[in-house]
Amino acid sequence: MKAIRRFTVRPVLPEPLRPLSDLARNLRWSWHPETRDLFQSVDPERWAASDGDPVRLLGSVRPARLAELAEDRRFLRRLGAVCDDLNDYLTGERWYQAQPGGLPAAIAYFSPEFGITAALPQYSGGLGILAGDHLKAASDLGVPLIGVGLLYRHGYFRQSLSRDGWQQEHYPVLDPNELPVSLLKEEDGSPAYVALALPGGRRLRARIWLAQVGRVPLLMLDSDVEDNDPGERGVTDRLYGGGSEHRLLQEMLLGIGGVRAVRTYCRLTGHPAPEVFHTNEGHAGFLGLERIAELCDEQRLDFDSALEAVRAGTVFTTHTPVPAGIDRFDRELVAHHFGPDAELPGIDVERVLRLGMETYPGGEPNLFNMAVMGLRLAQRANGVSLLHGQVSREMFSGLWPGFDPEEVPITSVTNGVHAPTWVAPEVFRLGARQVGAQRAEDVLSLGGSERWDAVADIPDQEVWDLRRDLREQLVQEVRSRLRASWRQRGAGTAELGWIDSVLDPDVLTIGFARRVPSYKRLTLMLRDPDRLMELLLHPERPVQIVVAGKAHPADDGGKRLVQELVRFADDPRVRGRIVFLPNYDMAMAQKLYPGCDIWLNNPLRPLEACGTSGMKAALNGCLNLSVLDGWWDEWFQPDFGWAIPTADGAGTDPEHRDDVEAAALYDLLEQRVTPRFYERGRQGLPDRWIEMVRQTLMRLGPKVLAGRMVREYVERLYAPAAVAHRALDADTARELADWKERVRASWQQVTVEHVETSAAAATAELGSTLALRVHVRLGALGPDDVEVQALSGRVDSEDRITEAVTVALKPAGGADQEGRWVYEGPLTLDRTGPFGYTVRVLPAHRLLASAAELGLVAGPSQELVEAAGVLMR
Repeated sequence: MKAIRRFTVRPVLPEPLRPLSDLARNLRWSWHPETRDLFQSVDPERWAASDGDPVRLLGSVRPARLAELAEDRRFLRRLGAVCDDLNDYLTGERWYQAQPGGLPAAIAYFSPEFGITAALPQYSGGLGILAGDHLKAASDLGVPLIGVGLLYRHGYFRQSLSRDGWQQEHYPVLDPNELPVSLLKEEDGSPAYVALALPGGRRLRARIWLAQVGRVPLLMLDSDVEDNDPGERGVTDRLYGGGSEHRLLQEMLLGIGGVRAVRTYCRLTGHPAPEVFHTNEGHAGFLGLERIAELCDEQRLDFDSALEAVRAGTVFTTHTPVPAGIDRFDRELVAHHFGPDAELPGIDVERVLRLGMETYPGGEPNLFNMAVMGLRLAQRANGVSLLHGQVSREMFSGLWPGFDPEEVPITSVTNGVHAPTWVAPEVFRLGARQVGAQRAEDVLSLGGSERWDAVADIPDQEVWDLRRDLREQLVQEVRSRLRASWRQRGAGTAELGWIDSVLDPDVLTIGFARRVPSYKRLTLMLRDPDRLMELLLHPERPVQIVVAGKAHPADDGGKRLVQELVRFADDPRVRGRIVFLPNYDMAMAQKLYPGCDIWLNNPLRPLEACGTSGMKAALNGCLNLSVLDGWWDEWFQPDFGWAIPTADGAGTDPEHRDDVEAAALYDLLEQRVTPRFYERGRQGLPDRWIEMVRQTLMRLGPKVLAGRMVREYVERLYAPAAVAHRALDADTARELADWKERVRASWQQVTVEHVETSAAAATAELGSTLALRVHVRLGALGPDDVEVQALSGRVDSEDRITEAVTVALKPAGGADQEGRWVYEGPLTLDRTGPFGYTVRVLPAHRLLASAAELGLVAGPSQELVEAAGVLMR
């Protein structure tokens, strides 16, 4: 019989055990082995049955067992020690507190998903896992971050397979009362709410759930409250679910409601107000509008002045290398939800729309682009690897017309991963034996090392024994999951005897696990099935492959790729050597990364923004075999991995490209990877393979840490944003807004009229210096409003300057009778071969973060260029 109502019965812990509840409610347990070990000792069987979730564990332990533990002095001593350790972690000084003054008092970090632990399934893939690792690393470093997201009642879907291998989705209902979260409450004990105004006088209300991630609070908004109409209750039903209006409401709640939740949290707890707001991808971009509205209301600023103040303290991170990965909404839909009859009634709807419209060459002027709004509302922006930064500058260059892509003000901070979450306990213990437990913990959490040289002293036999042990654990995990999957697919026990011999702990093991959009090419390995079969079944150097991944519920193309892979893996000839595991999540990943010898990644270059799964594998001594994309393009060296050659190019046929790159993958596996794994040295060990594992840990390990990543965000983005935020008080913001308006209004009058040099011939000697004189008209502007620059360097066959060197020219006296200014400066010929220069005028102001910020530039006319003969050969 089905229950007509569901509610949660909480356990009553004996007084001596009350601290267990506090430990369970702080998610530090998800990356702190001693805390997990303590909970496991409460009841090992129920711990396993609860999938390592302390909240579920405490809700299922028998009262008699709790009474027994309450009298167990040894357990209570362990409990006290773990609680003391957590208290020290929460209150002691960390890296951030030891830095020089001037850092932000607090930073608000907004993301549509957060992957903290499998016990809190509020993530779908890399974006969420990255956001979770960002929070955890910030906690370890003592960075005063406040996370902001949504609480989805169904989370992301659970995946199973039909008998014929088709992906099926399941959406279990999540009860927040059974999750490691608590309601944020007002001083009178009532739940705290935020609300959005909807068209037609309706309101969308949301509660605020608090997940404590070590030192970092994570606020999650939940619209499933009784005061809402059924449609509004469902706004936070599913991660990335629903149609356009549903997604728009989710993103308004995340951005606008999220700022209101932060204000509520700070009011109730006394937490410092954020000086910097970090938008993790465009989904939360509306947060800037709410902050503009705050300043217009509280400080009586006009829209333009408030915009400048908001931009100064905002950081925007883009994660997508393709326009199709960005949320875009119809102009009329956005207009419907803002203005006098809806949200932010004090802001003109046209000003809202102007922030997100694609009003640039190649854009679609009727679409509202969330990433474009994010960039226009942030003074600082970044991609998530060096290559992705380059791709982003090219993709968004239309927002900065007149500038070369390399000058577009989007930098990069390469992602990292939270080592304490992803490093297997066995790997940590091996390192701890070498350098001590506390030092090993600091090295993984705080980062800062250039190399981990202590790894060099670990004996080869210990390294190889560890790798074999982890591989054997993975084999057991795969068999267990595969058996459960086949039972879900309808198989009986009598059909599944073959699973006991699936995989071999002594065979080279390849892992491939990620989301399944087409560009990640799940089935590239199947391009030549016969050749793959030969690799799997090679009599002397076999390989085995573990594959996992979810296709988006609406992506039938991705589901067909899953089905193609599953059908190949179901073939009795190879099913002992290749498996597909459904329902890829954090819990599976934590078993998969350590147990693999090779981590395979073969996206279409350059469509992988970063690709952090290979980083997690590397921290466990797994070698990367990947296309040079994302982070691997930046850090690959043949000492610790392999690069799959690519056939990328504008004219490359996609089918031919896949054929070429699949053949390159097979060649690498046959000729270089498998021989190195199976060849043995004098001691019977694969010496060269072990050395690659050692090099991976020594040289790659320190780079891929989330601690390194968060430090970079603090030093390169958060700290400058905080300085800019403080500089823009109300009066200064008005000054900057007025200056920008004056410059934009006058810019058409700015021209370069004449350029002359001291060069008399078309050739010159290396190291010589030319005198450069430039005549410019500034119209209503003055020299304090602009900078006149000379750019010089080698030129290509089309006269484009490469690796330009920029020199600021100085005004020589005042304006002449016709209003022209003369600027002068030296031009050093520091490179041989074809050399060229040009000049330009840019807006200049002390509060600009970049000379390209306004997207305005004035250069010589084409006629002037042709007359000047600016190229020297």
